Amino acid sequence: MPYRVDIRHPLPGALDALIEFGALDVDVATDGALAAIVPDDLTLERLVPLVGEVSASAAVGRDDGSVWVLTPRATRIGRLQLVPADAPLDGDTIRLADGPAFGTGLHPTTALCVEILQDLVDDATIDSMLDVGTGSGILALAALRLGVARATGLDIEAAALAVATENARLNGLEDRFALVAGDASAVDGRWPLVMANVLAAPLIEMAPVLAQRVAHGGVLVLSGITDGLAVDVDRAYRRVGMYSALTRVRDGWVALEHRPTW
Repeated sequence: MPYRVDIRHPLPGALDALIEFGALDVDVATDGALAAIVPDDLTLERLVPLVGEVSASAAVGRDDGSVWVLTPRATRIGRLQLVPADAPLDGDTIRLADGPAFGTGLHPTTALCVEILQDLVDDATIDSMLDVGTGSGILALAALRLGVARATGLDIEAAALAVATENARLNGLEDRFALVAGDASAVDGRWPLVMANVLAAPLIEMAPVLAQRVAHGGVLVLSGITDGLAVDVDRAYRRVGMYSALTRVRDGWVALEHRPTW
């Protein structure tokens, strides 16, 4: 697991050395001190002679340990700016608390989903969406910020629901965002837009019930799929009466847009 190093008095060339060693994130303080997240195969014995004395500590992994950054940071996806909880709020921003739930905006699957979402709301008016495995609530909040009237978020993790509730409050969207504990079988009805950014195995398992949540003429967006498993996920949804309308790939991750044949 990557770990954090803090270098109070870095040697000349320390920043370049950290970059050459493959640091996952680096921060330079105003007094010249350095902090970095470095790969777990980099030993302090190799590092110290080139950067100076360091103190090592555990790094905080985000998005289920797939994203390693020193502190939360702003990132832009299309016309939306995702910002830390204490940043100013305007019509194009979404505030996100730094919590354990998946959905910082830094993972490729989140970016793919938000990009598809923007295209969908540009093409048609969508009055509601269902976010299955909502995590931080980022996809539902993005939909609401982009003009979708109402969103429902589902998650089996109590911690995720707590983070999503806080994020809805931070963005003044709590009145339009309903949260439900459970998976896609925890609700009834159909939505014009259903999104599920989880993993390939649960997507395949949920295919029959997820398909039942999509309204006539609606859209189902699936992500959290590694490139090698996209065919298996697509096959599972074809079997339940859906067809693939769009595939997007980034950094080995895939997002699929499926539409019902009914």
